[in-house]
Amino acid sequence: MVFDFLRRGGQGDEVQGAPQAKASATGRLVAHLNGGRVAWSPRDTVSLTKQAFAGNPVGFRAVKLIAEAAAALPLVLQDNATRFAEHPILKLVAAPNPAQGRAELFEALYGQLLLSGDGYVEAVAGESGLPFELHVLRSDRMSVVPGADGWPVAYEYAVGGRKHRFGVTGPVSPICHVKAFHPQDDHYGLSPLQAAAQAVDVHNAASRWSKGLLDNAARPSGAIVWTGSDGQGHLSPEQFERLQSEMEMHHQGARNAGRPMLLEGGLDWKPMGFSPSDMEFQKTKEAAAREIAVAFGVPPMMLGIPGEATYANYAEAHRAFYRQTVLPLATKVAASVGRWLSSWSGEDVVLAPDLDQVPALATERDAQWNRVAQADFLTRAEKRRMLGLPAEAEEDISD
Repeated sequence: MVFDFLRRGGQGDEVQGAPQAKASATGRLVAHLNGGRVAWSPRDTVSLTKQAFAGNPVGFRAVKLIAEAAAALPLVLQDNATRFAEHPILKLVAAPNPAQGRAELFEALYGQLLLSGDGYVEAVAGESGLPFELHVLRSDRMSVVPGADGWPVAYEYAVGGRKHRFGVTGPVSPICHVKAFHPQDDHYGLSPLQAAAQAVDVHNAASRWSKGLLDNAARPSGAIVWTGSDGQGHLSPEQFERLQSEMEMHHQGARNAGRPMLLEGGLDWKPMGFSPSDMEFQKTKEAAAREIAVAFGVPPMMLGIPGEATYANYAEAHRAFYRQTVLPLATKVAASVGRWLSSWSGEDVVLAPDLDQVPALATERDAQWNRVAQADFLTRAEKRRMLGLPAEAEEDISD
């Protein structure tokens, strides 16, 4: 009753008779607005992996490019005096477990590190010495248990409501934890996905928008205007529902594309073309794709993203990709894994990528070798150190 009173404009019972047809003065204007707050996807590892890797082609390709390129790098093991051709650590890394080889193990480790900021390798202890097997564990299932001094005292791996605890009780941890730099977290790393999360949301939203256009004959919808002869500018609720249901059934969707529209008297179709904001939507999607590529350190040219050419050619972009992204990541991970395995064996050895066997860096390495070889003021020992080679066993000091 109060609603009826307010709807009549606050008048009392003296207002009687036929109902008055009232409409807003702006009822003929059509405004497309989407108010409210911005809806961002969750920022946990599982949600980001689904949205940015499994559900986004740019993120998927960026992670695959980096992980596969880094995992394919040959590794060398050396100490201060020898570069080993055969060694138990090299043998373990080459065949870490029955289901994986070296490339598969490191690809999984790099992938976890890129997606979550953390990589975990489990050591299956043998009777003595080095581990019997190595396994990469999922980062979203692992949690660090810090002690009173802040250092990890255990790692907990949770699957299906059950937890397995890896205790750090001895001098060597059963878990090798490789983490990316995070300025605000002492125990977990910051993944590139976190930095690219907003760009991923924009890119996915643009893809859904494009899919919606395809479902509606790849063009924006128009407006049906009612111009009744009685001067009324609105339809009755029954007429409106009937018109809406007929539009959804006979004129929306890809299967109804191009079907002619039959309108009754008083209805007029006003097509609406692309607005300037619609035309900029594709550019927004491309800009979001470039932001995702930048967050991962992959040149947009290598992902097929159109836009300004930052590099002169593909070969230059390929070299920059290896020099600025792949090699720093592979060097960090190999050093961490090598230091962890050397603590098991009790030897002071270093595991690192073999730069001389990277095809993308062949030109740079040839130039460096020639430059060092032609430096007559350097001794043979100094040249070997500059090239990252171990010292010779019986080196002639006078040379």
